[in-house]
Amino acid sequence: MVDLNPRRQRLAKEYARTQRRLGLAEMLLSAAYLGIWLATGMAASLGNLLAGLHIWLRVAALGAAIGAPLYVVTLPLAFYRGYTLPHKYEQGTQAVRDWWMDQLKGLLISVLLGGFVLELLYGLLAWQPLTWWLWLGAALLLFNVLLTNLAPLVIVPLFFKMQPLGVDFGHLQQRLLALAARANARVRGVYTLNLSSRTKGANAALMGIGNTRRIVLGDTLLQEFTADEIETVMAHELGHHVNRDIPSGILVGSVLTLGGLYVAHLALQAGMQRLGLPDPADPNTLPLLAAVLGIYQLLTGPLENAYSRWRERRADVYALQATANGPAYASALTRLANQNLSEVDPPLWVEALLYSHPALKGRIALAMAFANAGSQARAA
Repeated sequence: MVDLNPRRQRLAKEYARTQRRLGLAEMLLSAAYLGIWLATGMAASLGNLLAGLHIWLRVAALGAAIGAPLYVVTLPLAFYRGYTLPHKYEQGTQAVRDWWMDQLKGLLISVLLGGFVLELLYGLLAWQPLTWWLWLGAALLLFNVLLTNLAPLVIVPLFFKMQPLGVDFGHLQQRLLALAARANARVRGVYTLNLSSRTKGANAALMGIGNTRRIVLGDTLLQEFTADEIETVMAHELGHHVNRDIPSGILVGSVLTLGGLYVAHLALQAGMQRLGLPDPADPNTLPLLAAVLGIYQLLTGPLENAYSRWRERRADVYALQATANGPAYASALTRLANQNLSEVDPPLWVEALLYSHPALKGRIALAMAFANAGSQARAA
């Protein structure tokens, strides 16, 4: 059984606290930026300058005019959070050039996908000004399913090298495939990602849906964890499959998104007169929509996290039942805390508001309680 490293936990608390403060600073900076657009009427002024352009070009130009400065303003914070801080705490392994390349790739993906959604939004506003939010919610649901399916083939390889697990891990592969078979999960094989090119942290996942689903292990997990520990970690991921968390998660996320779009619709109807806009499909409404959706996400985030923690708890229970190896799972979670510099016992308010997973202290205690119950049952 691996023990918690007290020094690493002290660093983990500092690391988590700094990340929270930087996240808050970025949120306040973004809110102030959108507030300036709303208070000064800059969108209307810019819209007047672009009035002669085709509506598609106006939407793209306004989106770029609003999004590009925000990206530039928040970029120093992103660099500090994503590069400087992990290296300061000896978690980051990525060269600065590679970090900037990842930023460029992420920016291009955001521009392509975000631009498509933005054009679709205003196209639907022009076509169905009263029910656009329903149509957009349905389109985003289909879009989400498609991205989940294509992620292992298109998105992930842009950032990580994914390859089949080597012959040196043949026995582990057999164990994981057998585990997947017992969970009635059809997978296309076991793969590894070169996480070590960016971080010392370890991770594993069940990626894709349908014919793209596969077991994926970070090379940092393979290097530091025992076969028993890796099996319990993957049993947790398979627990999401058994509990149908992927489709239910997509559905719940889509319902929350639909709620946000409806709130944006109401705000648009109420704010058009104040903004002096006769047409809801006028791209000048973009700062208002962005602000309303941002506030909605902030308010509903804790609810979504609570739902996620419930799902993660059920997956923990499945992992313990499927492997009957509480000590190995407790050891794996403890090793994750040490290696990933994860705070084991965060403040209750932090867990309630920000955590998508239960705090590691409770998860480790659950695994040990399962192990103790099994020992007592065998002794009896």
